[in-house]
Amino acid sequence: MANDVFTVAERIAHSLKRHNVTHIFAQSLPSAVILAAEAIGIRQVAYRQENMGGTMADGYARLSGKVGVVAAQNGPAATLLVPPLAEALKASVPIVALVQDVERDQADRNAFQELDHLALFQSCTKWVRKVIVAERIDDYVDAAFTAAVSGRPGPVALLLPADLLREKIAPSAFRREAALGHWPVDRLRPRDSDIERAASMIAAAQAPIIIAGGGIHASRAAGELSALQDEASLPVVTTNMGKGAVDEFHPLSAGVLGALVGPKSLGRHSVALVEEADVVILIGTRTNQNGTDSWRQIPPSASVIHIDVDPVEIGRTYEAVRLAGDAAETIGALRRVLAECDLSYRASKREELESRIAGFWRAFEAERQSVARSDASPIRPERIMFELQRMLTADTTVVADASYSSMWVAGQLRALSPGMRFLSPRGLAGLGWGLPLALGARAARPETPVVAIVGDGGFAHSWAELETMVRSKLPVLIIVLNNGVLGFQRDAETVKFGSFTTACNFADVDHQKIAEACGCPAVRIFDPADLPRYLERGLAGPGPLLIEVMTEPGAHPPLSLFAAMDEAA
Repeated sequence: MANDVFTVAERIAHSLKRHNVTHIFAQSLPSAVILAAEAIGIRQVAYRQENMGGTMADGYARLSGKVGVVAAQNGPAATLLVPPLAEALKASVPIVALVQDVERDQADRNAFQELDHLALFQSCTKWVRKVIVAERIDDYVDAAFTAAVSGRPGPVALLLPADLLREKIAPSAFRREAALGHWPVDRLRPRDSDIERAASMIAAAQAPIIIAGGGIHASRAAGELSALQDEASLPVVTTNMGKGAVDEFHPLSAGVLGALVGPKSLGRHSVALVEEADVVILIGTRTNQNGTDSWRQIPPSASVIHIDVDPVEIGRTYEAVRLAGDAAETIGALRRVLAECDLSYRASKREELESRIAGFWRAFEAERQSVARSDASPIRPERIMFELQRMLTADTTVVADASYSSMWVAGQLRALSPGMRFLSPRGLAGLGWGLPLALGARAARPETPVVAIVGDGGFAHSWAELETMVRSKLPVLIIVLNNGVLGFQRDAETVKFGSFTTACNFADVDHQKIAEACGCPAVRIFDPADLPRYLERGLAGPGPLLIEVMTEPGAHPPLSLFAAMDEAA
């Protein structure tokens, strides 16, 4: 390639391959790039709609540890990339979006589907550029990948005029051999003095606790966190995006907290660990509203240590000892210093702490028995999660749509090992992204099972991608929780206003028939006794399966927003 003359599109394709890109989520456009990419073995996963394609790239990036690449045409196609890129921006997921633009001599003349794409993407990406000079294409592709994977990861957009892609160029005078397609690309850590200060605080603490967020998964830091948990006898709770950061069967793991603190929740009991803490160690979390139950859980009297790759997130809400750096690298450095500290007090309290956490889990299991083991029809979502838990392995990837689907997964399932993956769109929590996230995850790990939990409301956004799943041979077990209602919308409006709007209730939809029309085998379940055999079939089978479960319309996760209503029931 060094002395070959290529078109710009061909140079882009070869640059993608150099960055270890094996999949590009696209719909043929920009055609010159996709043709060049396919010619050298990069697989195109052809979505049905750009919103979903961007989310597939997101799911692929989260699970593979590689940059997700999505492509789209100018105009309306480009605008549909805004929602998934905004999700990736908030969730810190690296995506490179390759967007075709109008030809350079047609700019600012109202060309067909012309739009100011620079302005469009500035609000939802870390970095956006338009390539004008063909000879700079290698520079811009590498800059795009660098921006996506460095610092706090996130999405970028590279705008490519259609005529530029056809232009032929000689090899660049500057050598470019780096592979930048994996993340994180840099692993920076804080100063030794800051690490030592934090270690001293942890060693001296009477009741410390770790709150682990999605940054643990982004950094691939689950192994380091698990070791820290054991070595320093530290209890761990996670945020929704941090779920799976630790083994939730470990005696010092207290599950997901955040807003899941209502009746019949684990958090109703485990929240005491945070409320009583004198030192709170935040790792890879933005301390957002859902992760802190509207910023009510961390006591003002507690000292806070915050590890985050983004220095701006540290101290956003809670003043903290600043440990700005990669989570895995920083935890590793902290472990090395703690190994020289006197941790005898922490060790002396471990048995008592483990017993207390075990009591939380026992109380949770006892309180949810009436719903988790219910034989009622319509079926309780807790029963579905109970049956699914028995089928999971540590290699299973569980994907959930936004709203109640992700809350059932976060609050009712337990991670079986450190680093087990539970994917949900919690950056912006947009409905409809469960299925495309799952398809991206399956593309990333084709050898392991992927199960997607989606509500009927969210699933309506992405029905068309069933055809993508079948055509692209990306088999997923899809569990549709069909309760015929926008559950969160109905319940939130009821709590706040005493009534809900007419938009909350749906007409009856037969999702089994929709799936079958797309070539996906499907079943409709009314009896919970049928759940085990179909779940087993879906997780073990080589092909896809959609299980439509007719669920109880009145069921909702134990969120703090509904606690008063549930207490009164």
